[in-house]
Amino acid sequence: MNAEPVLQLDEVSIAFDRTTVVDRLSLQVGAGETLALVGESGSGKSVSALGAMGLLPANARIEGHCRLEGRDLASLTPRDWQRLRGNQVGFIFQEPMTSLNPLHTIGKQIGETLRLHQGLRGREARARARELLAQVHLPRVEELLDAWPHQLSGGQRQRVMIAMAIANRPRLLIADEPTTALDVTVQQEILQLLGELQSRHGMAMLFITHDLNLVRRHADRVCVLYQGREQETGSVARVFDAPRSAYTRTLLAAEPEGRPVSRPTSEVLLEAQRLSVTFRRPKRLFARRPPGFAAVKPLDLSLARGETLGIVGESGSGKTTLAMALLRLVESEGHITLGETRLDRLTGGDLRRQRRRAQIVFQDPYGALSPRMPVADIISEGLRYHHPEVDKETVRERVLSTLREVGLPREVAARYPHEFSGGQRQRIAVARAIILEPELLVLDEPTSALDRTVQKQLIRLLRNLQERRGLSYLFISHDLAVVRAMAHRIIVMKDGAIMEQGKCEEVLRSPTASYTQSLLKASFL
Repeated sequence: MNAEPVLQLDEVSIAFDRTTVVDRLSLQVGAGETLALVGESGSGKSVSALGAMGLLPANARIEGHCRLEGRDLASLTPRDWQRLRGNQVGFIFQEPMTSLNPLHTIGKQIGETLRLHQGLRGREARARARELLAQVHLPRVEELLDAWPHQLSGGQRQRVMIAMAIANRPRLLIADEPTTALDVTVQQEILQLLGELQSRHGMAMLFITHDLNLVRRHADRVCVLYQGREQETGSVARVFDAPRSAYTRTLLAAEPEGRPVSRPTSEVLLEAQRLSVTFRRPKRLFARRPPGFAAVKPLDLSLARGETLGIVGESGSGKTTLAMALLRLVESEGHITLGETRLDRLTGGDLRRQRRRAQIVFQDPYGALSPRMPVADIISEGLRYHHPEVDKETVRERVLSTLREVGLPREVAARYPHEFSGGQRQRIAVARAIILEPELLVLDEPTSALDRTVQKQLIRLLRNLQERRGLSYLFISHDLAVVRAMAHRIIVMKDGAIMEQGKCEEVLRSPTASYTQSLLKASFL
């Protein structure tokens, strides 16, 4: 490492009111180096980075020294901060949907940072934006420049965030869970790209993540945090091979393990035949409407009662669109049967009455839970809608019993989503789904935003619920280790089509499709 670190924190403590969340943390990152900051949810990883960059709310109290290339950041004026953020320091945040402006196109948002820091406008800015999107391996770049954030998949939105972060070739990149929403092959591509940029520009990277496999392969040094305190810091090889802290050993042992415990019945619960989804492309003035985009090409699938069907594939492969089509949340062609009911023939009230039988848990629990409603109202909303005859006391008892079932205390019922960690919010989302006693639960990347210790707890919870209630799961994930721990069968998708399917163990042990083989190679299973 160079004598002058790019980022240096000396004895930094951060407190909100009377609660200390980071306690005397010291770290440094040199040019061209990657320092991984790891620890479970609530350990102070993100708060440390936000505090160093002056991005915490007014009630935060920060002590100690933060320096960027020797410059004391406490001395910066608001104008200095504006010139520094997005220019000398780039940010990649964990939740791209809440980080991107829903009212502006992708091209306009990338163009804004190019205009502010490089003075680029018009065609020049658009050309540079096109180049950045290509660098992060996004398809159909020209179309994406005119697209809105809600029209992109989670992985595509994350890649847009990365393109914006590297637009001005920063000296320091703060990457807060930068690959959370990405499949394993794209994870490798993105981190290799960041590595190339580091080598070319001498960029330092503070890599905040819960994925220890990525730390092992892409970081130079690692700092382990627990409850705001540093547990140990050292080279990746030393910390992984000979951890000194008991907490570090716990983290390293928290990989998803085991296999599905429930035994599926022979009765088919969900069946789709020749199911396809085509999205219409926008029509330009005085031009013919271009052909539609086939997000899901005609396919068949079935799911038995008590079975977990894993759906894997890269970002944009059609996994979530397929699930939305099965739930009749997007328009589709083909037959969809739930039990004895043809869902594709239902409309209006008939379709709404069937919705309690199939519920969904979304990838981003913070975005899926209303910030204006207490937990009790969030969980009971579906119950009150589908069963208006149930009295208030019964609703309250059902909420409390469901909270117990997902491992949360009754006191959380009166609190709001922002008061919880990611793992707790995901349990609330599961409670909201199961209170209606559905037969089918669609789990769309339910563990992607969680650290490994919390992932392990959630997997255990989902297994117990499935065994106790006889639930069927449609489990969408890019994490093959989690899929192996949950799924009985697996479908591998690419470009809207099924590349391979079969029993989970057989597909993962002896894949026949070259695409599946590349997924397995990238995931290091």
